[in-house]
Amino acid sequence: MPKVTLYSQNGSTVGEVELKESVFGIEPNKSVLFDAVIMQRASLRQGTHKVKGRSEVRGGGRKPWRQKGTGRARQGSIRSPQWRGGGIVFGPTPRSYSYKLPKKVRRLALKSALSTKVLENDIVVLESLAFDAPKTKEMVNILNSLSADRKALIVTADQNEFVTLSARNIPGVTVVSATGVNVLDLLNHDKLVITKDAVEKVEEVLA
Repeated sequence: MPKVTLYSQNGSTVGEVELKESVFGIEPNKSVLFDAVIMQRASLRQGTHKVKGRSEVRGGGRKPWRQKGTGRARQGSIRSPQWRGGGIVFGPTPRSYSYKLPKKVRRLALKSALSTKVLENDIVVLESLAFDAPKTKEMVNILNSLSADRKALIVTADQNEFVTLSARNIPGVTVVSATGVNVLDLLNHDKLVITKDAVEKVEEVLA
């Protein structure tokens, strides 16, 4: 079982914590990680792009000239695609880009991302993380003491309003609950700062 140092909120070492091999100690599957990231990024696309087709553009109610006898090519509408101001052929319309990977694949991707953080020593386990009120300066000091002052993902056991508000204005810092941990956030941040309670919750779900 992988062991990592357990820190207090002020950055001092208070012991060690054992992580489950089946969640934090597997060999990362890069192919599955890639698939999971592409899936998440696709789901984030708004898909609100829209162009007007031939039936939607203004004008073109009558035939511009008679069918035969003018010497010009036959035309039925001035809003055909070949005309300036005409409708767009096969243009983008609103759609959803989201799709789902199999559940086992998603779980393997999450385990692979967590195991990558352990292998690269980019995981910091905290005994607890709590504030009496929103305190951004205190959060900055905590992250500095943990050497997680760049891009850090903070994972708490439950939604903690004061922790979220304290980290909201710090560039590169994201706070999620244990149920909201995802592959894209894990790979997009340099450090994973997770509380001991959150580790147990994640292990309970993934193990």
